[in-house]
Amino acid sequence: MDIDEVRALSDGELESELAAARRNLYDLRFQLATRQLSDYNQIRSTRKRIARILTVQTERRLGRATAEAGR
Repeated sequence: MDIDEVRALSDGELESELAAARRNLYDLRFQLATRQLSDYNQIRSTRKRIARILTVQTERRLGRATAEAGR
């Protein structure tokens, strides 16, 4: 999921995607600890996905704050 796809999501969808991504990261770390994880790049890509979602949420929050301050 690239940044354009993340920006296309609504606020509610972002929240649910973030929760799912964090749960996925938890599961991947558990698999890593129990030596069941075969593709280690999944951890990195999941962390990037979380970062993208948090970045879009911050952009929106700052955009709203700027719009309200300009009123």
